[in-house]
Amino acid sequence: MKQVLGGILLAALLWFFMFSPWTSPLVGNFWLVMAFSAVLLTVYAIESGPEWKEDVHMSVSEVLLGCGIAVLFWGVFWVGDKLSQMLFSFARGEVDMIYTLKGGANPVMIAFLLLLVIGPAEEIFWRGFVEKRLISRLGKWGGWAVATAVYALVHIWSMNFMLVMAALVIGALWGFIYMMWPRHLGAIIVSHALWDVAAFVVFPF
Repeated sequence: MKQVLGGILLAALLWFFMFSPWTSPLVGNFWLVMAFSAVLLTVYAIESGPEWKEDVHMSVSEVLLGCGIAVLFWGVFWVGDKLSQMLFSFARGEVDMIYTLKGGANPVMIAFLLLLVIGPAEEIFWRGFVEKRLISRLGKWGGWAVATAVYALVHIWSMNFMLVMAALVIGALWGFIYMMWPRHLGAIIVSHALWDVAAFVVFPF
């Protein structure tokens, strides 16, 4: 558990630096810093143990499954975006604030980093390392619940309710699939990478 707690603390510090109103002005290119943070967490997970590797099985069927999950989850968020605007007067403004993170950066660069670095790295760390270790200690549902909560809470530094809720929902969905079918971590990685590109670059909400 010490390794898991250390990884979570490292993630919290990195997300604080990237998202908090006190430090975010120092970030510069958000996407490069995000990519660096994701890689750093992945290196931490790899150095802590190779267990996650046994859950990654890449094949044509796994890639297709990942594509299907990405489409399904994008649809879930499309519906959620419409409902949130009906329920909360501040929703549209906070979602628009999330997209200011692009800050004029090259969309091709953003898509490249999300597809090949950030998406895969986040799944290796949050599901393959954090959730896997928590499940082994707390059981399936306990590990899933704690991992989901932590994934959402590291985004709290943004002071953006919609971002935290988005992280909670998408973290719960990816985490649930991993909890139920851990051998499909490859498909989850593909879905995360594709969902990120769709949500932030190609088909933003």
